[in-house]
Amino acid sequence: MAFDHLWHPAKEFVFSRTNRELAIFLFFLALSGVFWLLLTLNETYEKEFAIPVSITNIPKNAVLTSDETDTVKVTIRDKGYTLMTYLYGDIINKVNLNFRNYAHSNGTGSVSAQEIQKLLYQQLASGSKITAVKPEKLEFFYNYGAKKKVPVRWSGRVIPEELYFISRVSYSPDSVLVYASDQKLDSISMVYTEQLNYANFRDTLNVTCELAKMKGVKMVPDKVTVSFFTDVLTEEHIEGIPIQGINMPEGKVLRTFPAKVTVSFVTGVNVYRNLKREDFTVIADYRDIEKNPTEKCRLYLKDVPNGISRAHLAINYVDYLIEESHQE
Repeated sequence: MAFDHLWHPAKEFVFSRTNRELAIFLFFLALSGVFWLLLTLNETYEKEFAIPVSITNIPKNAVLTSDETDTVKVTIRDKGYTLMTYLYGDIINKVNLNFRNYAHSNGTGSVSAQEIQKLLYQQLASGSKITAVKPEKLEFFYNYGAKKKVPVRWSGRVIPEELYFISRVSYSPDSVLVYASDQKLDSISMVYTEQLNYANFRDTLNVTCELAKMKGVKMVPDKVTVSFFTDVLTEEHIEGIPIQGINMPEGKVLRTFPAKVTVSFVTGVNVYRNLKREDFTVIADYRDIEKNPTEKCRLYLKDVPNGISRAHLAINYVDYLIEESHQE
């Protein structure tokens, strides 16, 4: 009884005249949409497709120094429904190029757009027409195992937070094998990462990134992990660094007043903890004294350890005496 009580009002609503007219309208609207779609797909269009191209049958003693798979952009003209099958179906597969057919003896190979078209037409319907192929020529590079090991260096913009600085950079691995022609190998002394862009960090930053590509060069591995170690900047100084005279004539000794000076610098807290006076070298050059004799001689900060910046002497000129050395 309860079901009948709900069914009758629902039945009257569904089969009312207004709803019958709405259903008829929707039916013809859908039908017209189908006809419009069929007419539209029957028109001729052009569509660009990205087709992977792969080098196959590479000899065992040859190393491909360019990417094994490249991509060409092909514009195809045909009916809309045919293009839809290319777009969503599994009709166009990658194009395989036989290494032996296109490799030259100088370590390069090339395939023209016309050759790629011929191979593509084997996969297309008879009514399809290729109107454009980009690039006009596909190149690849190879050698027979010539390689060398070179170090990795990072490239880009990596800036830690204010009051922090990069105290050390490590690479894993720190070097890679580079395969290329003999001429290219001679010109490569190191390889760089892709452009890195990181800012406002204070803890150690670990970045796994690809190496910057070079035409005709294969790198193994082609990815590295770069670690940027940070430290807190601090202004410090070290006192009591002795002044050394250089280029002194035989039998003469330089004495300065004072005999020791202070060096100020900016560095990281961890670096400062390990610094010693012996890490710095302060000199006075006898040639300067001989060339410009004055009451004071100039001092130079010659050696500064790694991780130090803005190093400078507390005084740049000191009094001096040149004495005869007393050697027995």
